[in-house]
Amino acid sequence: MKKIVKILLFGAFLLASLHVSAQKKFETHVVKQGETLQSISQKYRVTPYTILQSNKELKSAADIKPNTILIIPLDGSVITQEEKPKEEKVGEQIQPIGYNRHRVKKRETLFGLTQRYDITEEQLKRYNIQLYSEPLKKGMVLRIPKFPKRSLEDERELDMETYTVQPKETRWSIAHKYGITVDSLVKLNPELSKNFNYLAAGQELKLPRPKGDSLKDQKVELFTSYTVPAKMTLYSLGREYGIPSDSIVKLNPEIMKQGGLKEGMVIRLPKKQDRSGVVNTDNYIFYEVKPKQNIFRLTQNLKMTRDELFRLNPDLENGLKAGMVLKLPKEKAQVLDVKNALVLDKINLIDSIDIANKPKLVFMLPFRLDRIDLNDDKKTRSQIATRRDLTLSLGFYSGALVALDSIKKLGVSVNVQTFDTELSQDKVKQILSRESMQGVSAIIGPVASGALNEVAVQAASKNIPVIAPISSNSNLSHGNVFFSVPSDEVLRQKMLTYLGKIHRDENVVIIADSTHQVAYDSILRKFPAARIAKIIDNKSLHLDQFLIQLSEDKENWVFLETDQANMVSSVSSILNSANTEEVKVRMFTTNYNSAFEDEAVSNTHLSNLRFTYPTFYREVGNDAFTKAYQKKYNGLVPDRYAVRGFDVTFDVLLKLAHKNNLFETSKIIGLTEYTGNSFNYYNDWTSGYYNRACYLMEYDSLRIKEVQLDDVKSNL
Repeated sequence: MKKIVKILLFGAFLLASLHVSAQKKFETHVVKQGETLQSISQKYRVTPYTILQSNKELKSAADIKPNTILIIPLDGSVITQEEKPKEEKVGEQIQPIGYNRHRVKKRETLFGLTQRYDITEEQLKRYNIQLYSEPLKKGMVLRIPKFPKRSLEDERELDMETYTVQPKETRWSIAHKYGITVDSLVKLNPELSKNFNYLAAGQELKLPRPKGDSLKDQKVELFTSYTVPAKMTLYSLGREYGIPSDSIVKLNPEIMKQGGLKEGMVIRLPKKQDRSGVVNTDNYIFYEVKPKQNIFRLTQNLKMTRDELFRLNPDLENGLKAGMVLKLPKEKAQVLDVKNALVLDKINLIDSIDIANKPKLVFMLPFRLDRIDLNDDKKTRSQIATRRDLTLSLGFYSGALVALDSIKKLGVSVNVQTFDTELSQDKVKQILSRESMQGVSAIIGPVASGALNEVAVQAASKNIPVIAPISSNSNLSHGNVFFSVPSDEVLRQKMLTYLGKIHRDENVVIIADSTHQVAYDSILRKFPAARIAKIIDNKSLHLDQFLIQLSEDKENWVFLETDQANMVSSVSSILNSANTEEVKVRMFTTNYNSAFEDEAVSNTHLSNLRFTYPTFYREVGNDAFTKAYQKKYNGLVPDRYAVRGFDVTFDVLLKLAHKNNLFETSKIIGLTEYTGNSFNYYNDWTSGYYNRACYLMEYDSLRIKEVQLDDVKSNL
């Protein structure tokens, strides 16, 4: 009997001990008017030092002010973040599968180590107990626990939130905002398209709450006091401060004790985070870190200093990781290859060929063989010389054959089919109904807009890209068409952007006929102080009034916007006469056309005026293509159609040899340059892919040269 009594007494004692140990170790205290650190410490029978150490935001007794919320350790020991009540069950703790050894370096922090090794601060301290009592020091040797990787299903169990896409945001900008990789964003939102990066404003995404949203992520020094106003709810307060409602309650248990949030209640909240929607394509461009990159190489590639990069991306202090999305200043887009706000790495397509790819290419061009009698040599030559469609098709195809020879020498096997569209939409329909187009990698052509629309619609159903050889747009929307010629708007903006950078105090004069109103309006928006020259009968310049508009004190920039050869000849002659040692004149156009190449226009005058214009084509030198072309065609010099045929075809073939999917390569390949043409396709999602690459050319000493970026810098 006595033995049973002893056991019962021991059990009662054990229960009492457990009850005592379960009692709370701290109390929250709202500082009242007139209270001091000394008076508060006496009230709770702890030392002032203990209160200061348990409230890291306090530097001295002077920081004790009315409405400040303090954590008071009731047993006299310093309270740390780790010692706050946890709901974690022992059985739920994940055990490490091994350990790494880490020697602490100068300036390393606990936070940096947790980010580097993907563990929590509590896990780091649990296996390095000295960190509970002393700060991190250089030279410390730590055991870093290694835990099994979470599966995707486990990842989805993390604390998530719904994010609404804002205007002008991209996958890159949102990934940067949340500190995750773009791949992670796609895995968390499997409904996102695998072929397009497009995000619509208002679209909802599932994303992990940023660190700091949960109570366990908050540091003591990041808290602030908050007085609850009338009609404030937990939900509204959580949205305002960017944290879940349950975290507010955990941080302020008195909310539940008093039956909810009450007006006038003073509670403790994390300091507000700045989520002001500033990270979008209006303000930044973005770069995704690739494997094996280091900071030095990154700063070289991005043309930034280390300090600039770290200032915009403070997370780099915790180490560089593949998949990180970095933000860069918007102005860097002028010197980097950028597509859809993402900086692209330069890829050498020739070095990236996969000979296992065997693309199938189809040409659909208007050779008009139905109207050519090859037995009549004289008539055939006459037709080729006078018919533009024949000149274009034969020239383009002759260059394309050189491209096919070139890709074959690189080890790539190409299956080629060629069809004569006869410049007939009905003929195109016959070809499409007869040929299956199964397995076709790309179609180059047709030339005519109606035939192009017909091919684009049927090719889209088979996910086949169509390359428009001479078109810059279409009257219909085709998401699978690559328009290889830049639009007039792209060319015009290229010129005006360049001149806007070098413009200082020049006198701008606009000469534009009635058919070039768009160009006139664009120039005037760029240079609102420009003078307007008077045009007579939409054909000639009012000479007397015009000469008065020229300045003797400033250099004169004269824009000529017309497609009339006689007007170009007349105006360039007048400007050349006015261009003296006393009066300096330069001539520009934003719309270069055949009128400026007419025989009546003096190249000497254009050269004296340093005539400058935008174009998608540059003059060809004696390069490898020219030599190969002359060798193949018995010394014949390639015309611009042959050069274009080579450039368009070789660009498509190289991209297909890298990855036999033109839609995929368009995401990762930026600017490509060849003999006389460049390509930098921008995806407009629904209406097609548009080439934005073009050149600025300038007459100089009777030669035409390309205006380089360095020329811009030298004028700044």
